[in-house]
Amino acid sequence: MTRHAMPPRAPLDMPAQDFARAPSQADAGTERQDPIWRMAVFLPALAITGLTLWGFYGLFEMSGMTGFEYVLLALIGLTFIWVTIAVSTVGVGLAGRLDPTCKPASADPLDVALLVPIYNETPWDVFGNSAAMLTDLTRRTGGHRYALFILSDTTDEAIADQEWEAFQALQATAPMPVYYRRREQNTDKKVGNLEDWITGWGAAFEAMLVLDADSLMTGRAVDRLSTELAADPRAGLIQSFPQLIGANTLFARMQQFSNIAYGWLLAEGLAHWARTEGNYWGHNAIIRTHAFASSAGLPHLRSLSGRTDLILSHDFVEASLLRRAGWRVRFLPRISGSFEETPGTLIDYIVRDRRWCRGNLQHLRLLGTRGLHPVSRFHLFQGAAAYLMSPAWFVLLVFWALLGRDSETNVISYFNEANPLFPNWPPAMTHIDSAIFLVVMYAMLLTPKITSSIIISANGKAVRFFGGRRVFAGAVLTELALSIAYAPIMMIQQTKAVIGGMLGRGGWAPQSRTAQAYPWTTLIKFHWIESALGALLVLGLGAGLVSWWLIPIAVSLAFAVPLSALSAYPLAQSRLSGLRLDNPLTLREPAIVGSARTARAEMRARIEASKIAAE
Repeated sequence: MTRHAMPPRAPLDMPAQDFARAPSQADAGTERQDPIWRMAVFLPALAITGLTLWGFYGLFEMSGMTGFEYVLLALIGLTFIWVTIAVSTVGVGLAGRLDPTCKPASADPLDVALLVPIYNETPWDVFGNSAAMLTDLTRRTGGHRYALFILSDTTDEAIADQEWEAFQALQATAPMPVYYRRREQNTDKKVGNLEDWITGWGAAFEAMLVLDADSLMTGRAVDRLSTELAADPRAGLIQSFPQLIGANTLFARMQQFSNIAYGWLLAEGLAHWARTEGNYWGHNAIIRTHAFASSAGLPHLRSLSGRTDLILSHDFVEASLLRRAGWRVRFLPRISGSFEETPGTLIDYIVRDRRWCRGNLQHLRLLGTRGLHPVSRFHLFQGAAAYLMSPAWFVLLVFWALLGRDSETNVISYFNEANPLFPNWPPAMTHIDSAIFLVVMYAMLLTPKITSSIIISANGKAVRFFGGRRVFAGAVLTELALSIAYAPIMMIQQTKAVIGGMLGRGGWAPQSRTAQAYPWTTLIKFHWIESALGALLVLGLGAGLVSWWLIPIAVSLAFAVPLSALSAYPLAQSRLSGLRLDNPLTLREPAIVGSARTARAEMRARIEASKIAAE
């Protein structure tokens, strides 16, 4: 049975955009950006990558370049450039921290719709979070008018019944209007869910704040985003920087610590060089409704086989279309109080990552969209490249394994006499040079984390939020060790995801939000490829054929199954403070998180009591 409790309809047209034709005129203007911050990111990245390639070219060229060596050189460049861009972004973030935080100018209050699209989620968690947000929002005095909409695409009738009961409970006590709508057909998933609301009720609201099922925001954060949008009439979208909460397992704590300790510096750098050409992450962002409706309607893509495909990772595309129409897309990482949850285990993370991979690979087909800003094209390409780098890393790993420990164990050289098409590697290209490359690459990968750690350690007040220098140092070392251990596993899984995405495989199932330890049979089936590759590398090490610099990768892959099992360990219960990966959100839990947990428990008790009474 389909139930609705919605206000009077206020339709708003949302035409699908034409990717082959740029808009004839923009809805708003954006001034030309000072290129200094972008130059500070891309010029050093290109220079460092160029010098690295020049050094390797010198090694390869000693005995004459071959096509095989040019391919290897290209792979090195393609992987290294993204590492250097991250390092440059950290540098810009450091410089950007010197800029003062400007308060938005006063403006007329807005009518803001808080939208929570859901699909077969746990009802008491969704409505409990909503109750906590609404209660906290009543303490703000910004003058904006809010209404909450729960937009359900749930297909499970039992869950839908619980949603309706939870809605009635929330509506009876909510300090502001609360509405609920369940679609009969789950057409176009989240994209269609939001479009249904915009075309049905969007005209009544100047702005919509889009939330995920696990999103949680303080009233201050919601009110600040609303005020920022009201004060900037040319802004079409303003994205906040969500911090991770609800992390109790080892894998979730690792992500949370990285997000809070290191992510802020990358976010600060991104905000400074992207400026008004920012990006959209699909949630915890406020959007100007009529701007979105008029410029961000998504058509279906037509594949080479003639099949029509839904744009899965829609958020990047919508931000690009908003900017194409002349609207500012801003990123404000300094707005605190924006939260979301994270997958609790390695398998849960990988399953979600597969969905994102398939969607991000679609962005390659949209790079030729007419009228896009160059920075928007970069965002689209970067989203796809983030996954394409894993196959590139994997090929590099194979090359370095074949190079062996020295010229006598260079597997590739064995084929030279029989097949002259293979390169004649110079004597200098031994395990020493392989080691130099791997050390430099690891150093560059870890530079953003090390830089953030040094800044926090040097600030007495900041390091106290992490439990003191000793606890913080232990947490940093633990996180670095875990990151190194899990990175090769993620490389293989993302390579599989890329292959599956290119073949059109993979569904779009709801995310698992409850961490659970998987049985060993599931772990073995899930990670058998990594385990097999790890075993081959270990055998190569034992036979003296593989460089010992690959030991960390070999061990990680060989122990993929136990490492995956370890990811579900309830780390929050550990007595060793340095290993708990404590951070400001675990040591001083935000009030809104505690309020949401209480509201969830109350909502769950109410629903379960009603179920028992009905039986």
